[in-house]
Amino acid sequence: MTDRCEYKQKGCGGCPLLGRAYAEQLAQKQRRVEKLLGKFGPVEPILGMETPWNYRNKAIATFGTDPRGRLILGIYARGTHRVVPVQGCRLQNESLNQVLEAVLAAAKACRWTAYDEDKGTGLVRHVLLRHSRTTGQVLVTLVTPTPQLPGSRNFITRLRALAPQVSGVVQNLNPRRTSAVLGTQEKLLWGRPAVKDTLCGQEFLISSRSFYQVNPVQTERLYALALQAAALTGKERVVDAYCGIGTIGLCAAPHAGQVVGVELNPEAARDAAANARRNGAANARFYQEDATQWLTRQAAEGQKADVIFLDPPRAGSTPEFLRAAAAMKPSRMVYVSCDPTTQARDLELLTRLGYRMERAWPVDLFPHTEHVETVVLLSKLNTKQHIEVELNLDELDLTSAESKATYDEIKAYVLEKHGLKVSSLYISQVKRKYGLDVGQNYNLSKKEDAKVPQCPPEKEAAIMDALKHFQMI
Repeated sequence: MTDRCEYKQKGCGGCPLLGRAYAEQLAQKQRRVEKLLGKFGPVEPILGMETPWNYRNKAIATFGTDPRGRLILGIYARGTHRVVPVQGCRLQNESLNQVLEAVLAAAKACRWTAYDEDKGTGLVRHVLLRHSRTTGQVLVTLVTPTPQLPGSRNFITRLRALAPQVSGVVQNLNPRRTSAVLGTQEKLLWGRPAVKDTLCGQEFLISSRSFYQVNPVQTERLYALALQAAALTGKERVVDAYCGIGTIGLCAAPHAGQVVGVELNPEAARDAAANARRNGAANARFYQEDATQWLTRQAAEGQKADVIFLDPPRAGSTPEFLRAAAAMKPSRMVYVSCDPTTQARDLELLTRLGYRMERAWPVDLFPHTEHVETVVLLSKLNTKQHIEVELNLDELDLTSAESKATYDEIKAYVLEKHGLKVSSLYISQVKRKYGLDVGQNYNLSKKEDAKVPQCPPEKEAAIMDALKHFQMI
């Protein structure tokens, strides 16, 4: 298949990497992930697609008007609100392309007009489609600025004749002058308000506003990696944060003791609970709440977790969430991200909180675009294992290592890089764990019954970083 696309030449910005060999695209994404995450641990080779075309199960198109005043349906030109008419997008499932053509034909037959952002006039703004790989059915959502949609019955009749795979038509009301596609109110015009899809052996209902990964083939590989990283035995208490409609948590449920999911979006949280019932996941419960607030309260109550999955939005997680997650002391965290830049920022804090990145797996969920998905496994630092893996005492020249940095130099480094003040006592405790001579015996008190404070995990991680910086370990 050729990499040329006439719509890219006309300004469509949906596929910025189209035109580059697919192997080159993967290499570029691999380099980016290694640059951002490689300092935390090993990065595995990126998982690309065997056939990186027509993979999208979701399509969004905008109504517009061509120079002759005729209704068109397409994609905004990059950096503008000019609609580029597109037929047969090569990233979308072929069935979605067929339904988009049918939507445009039916809308023209009804003499519908495109919404004008400047004037605030017109009947239709956007159309959003969801495709089920399992059933082949397509859900159509028409976005309108007002509840009035004259001729909607005729539209549905013509659409069904042109595209029999359509199983439902929903009207979404979005009166705001905003770049957001969907509004908050919907009504069902015909058929069913969702399509049913299967992922990793679990069944999910997908509505217009559901968060559901757009590439089902690569998503199954992504979730398989996440479950492999979690290493569940059937006994663990698992937290699924930013859970959406429950996809990761429900895929984990057959292998866990208990799954608890939390999601801010009320519709998604309801869908997650319904999907749990649909799949008979009696050990899964879902809550509608902000993930940071919920996890902070759980940690304050002394609740624990064995494994935490987090799949936050592109902006990443919050420091408060990460601190609460660490306070729940999971042995493993599995961090799924659509933006390795914000993920790297969050890993900096998790490292200081006593976790280390064991491995990262890049997955190409979005061929021909600049986006890449990553799965990162973090484990709680285990001193004995860490020494065994990272340090061979028989081969270490202690005399050389001990002379690398003074206590004051270590303190200065930790304060400058991590913003933490550490005592000589804490430094000596960490040095002892790594078989380094502490010089003075800071661990002993003059009082025989005195309690010696132990270095907190966050400060221990910072001191370890300093020891590595000065090549002492």
